[in-house]
Amino acid sequence: MVLAVVTALPVTALSGGTAWAADPVPPAPAPPAPAPPVSGPETELVPGVAPGPYQPWQIDTPDQVLPPQVYTPTRAEDAVEPRDAAEGTYDLVEYVPLGDAVAKVACSKRTGPYQRPVERWLKLKADGKQSVADCKAIRKFQQKQKIKPAIGFAGPVTWATMQFIGARKNPNAKKLCPVKSYRVACVDLNRELTWVQKGKKVVFGPVPMRSGRTGHRTRPGWHKVFWKHKNHWSTLYNSPMPYAQFFDGGQAFHAVYGSIYTTTGSWGCVNLRLGDARKLWGVLKKGDRVYVWGHRPGS
Repeated sequence: MVLAVVTALPVTALSGGTAWAADPVPPAPAPPAPAPPVSGPETELVPGVAPGPYQPWQIDTPDQVLPPQVYTPTRAEDAVEPRDAAEGTYDLVEYVPLGDAVAKVACSKRTGPYQRPVERWLKLKADGKQSVADCKAIRKFQQKQKIKPAIGFAGPVTWATMQFIGARKNPNAKKLCPVKSYRVACVDLNRELTWVQKGKKVVFGPVPMRSGRTGHRTRPGWHKVFWKHKNHWSTLYNSPMPYAQFFDGGQAFHAVYGSIYTTTGSWGCVNLRLGDARKLWGVLKKGDRVYVWGHRPGS
């Protein structure tokens, strides 16, 4: 199944860009107008709800192997908080078949890419085939979680929401993130979740995230936070990287001003919603360890 996004794709943040410190929070540039729907087979997946102002669908954060230019921000610079995201930026918008989106169907008859795991999570017959009963059950879940459009299609956003709900009580139930006496930022690429634990206690998260796409994978293994820059700005791509915490070359935790639920990943960074990135900023310190494992679904 080909995954497609109906939108203009703005070029965005480069993690290794030089820092922009004179005025770290410039006015947001006017967003490009959304592109008209592309033609193609009805099996293409597209966002089911059109984005509003200042809500581009694709916010990428290109990675560089080399680390960014490191310096010590002034107190005045650190006192400036990055601007808030526009209302609705992080809404849960499912990717649905193009034909369903155009027809605005009430209940999809199509089998989604996450049909079997979604059925299993809902305790339905996990045969990987969409039925009327499946659609009604998935649609009910989507309505409860405010996933739009709630048409019962088992897409990536529905699956990601289930992963998040299932991990809230104990994200490290399978003990894939090493338990240490010090803080460890855990980056689970399999479920696209991140949290911080100290010993067995979770001190932050879990929260949903977006990791690197195919060919630009968020690098697995042990890393260390080596630089924090609240108002990092990529001058090369003229894009913000709020609450950036670099842990491996140009790869960093940071917020994005767009959906983290896109079908393609970042260019290596761990993308977070602004509120989550702000909280993580207050938890992690320079020198804290980061552990990354797994593979982003579809990568």
